[in-house]
Amino acid sequence: MKIIRHLSPTGPAHAALQPDGSAREISGDILGDFKVTDRVVKPGKLLAPLVPVNILAIGLNYKRHAEESGKGLPAQPMLFMKSTNSVQNPGDPIEIPMKMASTEVDYECELAVVIGKSARTPRRPTRSVSCSATPARTTCRRATGRSSGVAASSGQGKGFDTFCRSGR
Repeated sequence: MKIIRHLSPTGPAHAALQPDGSAREISGDILGDFKVTDRVVKPGKLLAPLVPVNILAIGLNYKRHAEESGKGLPAQPMLFMKSTNSVQNPGDPIEIPMKMASTEVDYECELAVVIGKSARTPRRPTRSVSCSATPARTTCRRATGRSSGVAASSGQGKGFDTFCRSGR
């Protein structure tokens, strides 16, 4: 099932896209108990799938990309956080910061995994525990500012406002 978040006449709402192209209203908690109703809705402007509490990311996790940067693969995953104000709706423009030292910006498509419930230290880490904690996935089109004075590999150049367009 493909779920979208859109702007309805009463505010942000979720809907389930149907094979025939129509959309049905979703009621309930999108990360918990929800129901696809029989009510057909006309989706408004597409919004980012979720309003995240945190955006956690892993950098230099592709061998070829790490080699391009001349850094090689790190011994441990390079973790960083992006500001939630970097989230942008699908189709909306990515805005280049006025004070950035240059306009050199790279764009990449990334897989985003939504973690919908706590999976902290399960007694027996299994695939079913991991899968039950990740109820959804989407794509992000990330922009990275790669200019002098901006540490692109650290997340500083990845967290500017609108640099994390997500959804469709």
